[in-house]
This record gives sequence, C-alpha cells and structure tokens, in this order.
Amino acid sequence: MAQLVAMAQPASSGAATAPHAAHKIPAGDGPYARAKHFQLVEKDLDASIAWFWKAINTGDKSDSALKDMAVVMKQRGYLTEAIDAIKSLRHLCPKQSQESLDNILLDLYKASGRTKEEIELLKQKLRKIYLGETFHGKTTKRARSHGRKIHVSVSQETSRVLGNLAWAYMQQRNFMAAEVVYRKAQMIDPDANKACNLALCLIEQSSLADAELVLADVLSGRDQARDQQDGKIVRKVEELLARIMAQTSPGGGGAADGRREDKDDDRWVEDDMLALLEVAVPVKEWAPPYRKSNRRLPVFEEISLIYREQMAC
Repeated sequence: MAQLVAMAQPASSGAATAPHAAHKIPAGDGPYARAKHFQLVEKDLDASIAWFWKAINTGDKSDSALKDMAVVMKQRGYLTEAIDAIKSLRHLCPKQSQESLDNILLDLYKASGRTKEEIELLKQKLRKIYLGETFHGKTTKRARSHGRKIHVSVSQETSRVLGNLAWAYMQQRNFMAAEVVYRKAQMIDPDANKACNLALCLIEQSSLADAELVLADVLSGRDQARDQQDGKIVRKVEELLARIMAQTSPGGGGAADGRREDKDDDRWVEDDMLALLEVAVPVKEWAPPYRKSNRRLPVFEEISLIYREQMAC
C-alpha cells in the first residue's frame, strides 16, 4: 500500500473531463475528489487507490472512499488487499453503509474463490433479515437493480440471499446442502433460474425423476423467470433434460434414481441445516412494529418440524 501512496500525484489540471464522468466527481480539491478524478478521468487506477486511502485516513467521505477503493482494487486484481481493507476499516463507516460493504465483500469472496467465507457472510445476512435489522420492521426496502431504484420485499430479498447461498454450496460440490437451500428459496419466492439450479443439484445426486418434475414446472410457467429472457431459460431446461436423457439411456452410465449416501452430507444436515433453520425468514411478511427478539416466529417452528419429519423418514 505504501507503494500505491507514493504514486499519488496532484491531478493534472489540463485533463479534460468526460461529460458522463463529470457529475460523478465531487467539487473541491480534497483527497476523495482527487481519487475520483484519477479513477474516472485519468484512468490511473493505482493512483486513485492511493488517493482513496488518503481520503479514508483524513475522514473525507470515508464510507464512499472505502467502497470505491475496494471496487477499484477488484478491477486491478488486488482481491486480498480489498478484503483486508474492508475488514480493517469498515468501523470508520456509518451503520447505513455496512450492508453495501457486505455486498462488496461478497463479490470479493466470490471473485477470489473464498467460498467458505462467502457462505458465512450470507448466513449473517440471513440472520439480519430474520432479526429485522435489514428491513427495520418494514415489509419493503429501496434497492438498486441495473441502475434503477426498486422496492424489494422481505420475501424477495430472503429468496435472493438463499439462492446465493445455495450457489456457493454448489461451488463446494455440496449438492445436498444446495438442494435444501434452493427448496427453501423456492418456497418463499420461486423463480425459474433457481428452479433450474435445483434441478442440477438433483441430477448431480442422481435424483433424475425429481429433477424432471422440477423442470416440468419451469416449462409449464409455474416458476416465473426473473431478470431472464424466456428463451434463455428454455435453453437451460433443454440442456438439463438432455443430460437426464443421456444418463437414463442404455449405456448412459446413469445411476439408479435415489440419494447417494455420504457421511459428510449427513453431518451437514444434522449440524448446519438446523443452524440455517434458525436464521431462515418466514414465508409470510411480518409487519411493524419491529421488535428485536430471540424468540422464533411460529412459521420457523413449522419449517423445523417439517424438516425433522422428512429426515426421520
């Protein structure tokens, strides 16, 4: 980092600012303004990192500087340094910036292959939703999607985070864990993309008949596509069905339809799944007033009971 700081020089006054970037550069000549100038005008990312670092240390828009610095570090491939910076400096940022810092941290974990830490952070996000800290007792919150401001419900956000958690388990090839989490996400707010991923988890476990049922629901329109073109979903379904046919055809090498026995997966079900049930968010939206309590809502007891009965069978 000292090398980066040494590279920081005052911004050139002769550089022309592109019209689309001008409104993103704050007025003045402080460290944060200089950092944005190097980032957007000079295109000197290393120098911008150094100036973002100075902005954080001097308290010049520390929260924005930390987020921007982490994003630029990711662009430059300094993934570990970006993760360390967020972890060590986030205490300087206000409470309302912590969620966006978590989102940047998740992107960094994913990009660097640190799946275990990604999973732990996703579980923390679920617990915050459950405790009402994310929505502050309300049923919706404002968010950004593709540059647009939208309103996201508790169910939508919960299902999205669960989908990300399931995908992370898939990267670990823990398909039993991913299946359980995808099913929970589909219970809360179903969509076609997560349904296809659920089918893939089932295929990987040789539960081919179950996978076909899931894909049939997608083709029937039961699971709506979210931010996806229908054609893309159909192609994905066709690819998965072709894989099922290849495994079930004579000489295809497919295993008998059923769950594979795996002691590691069984241990996950006993320990981690029960912990996940503690942080899962109820299917129905709750309403204000928000009360911070460790007592679980009735629907959590119902989900836990159903899951335990399924495991006993």
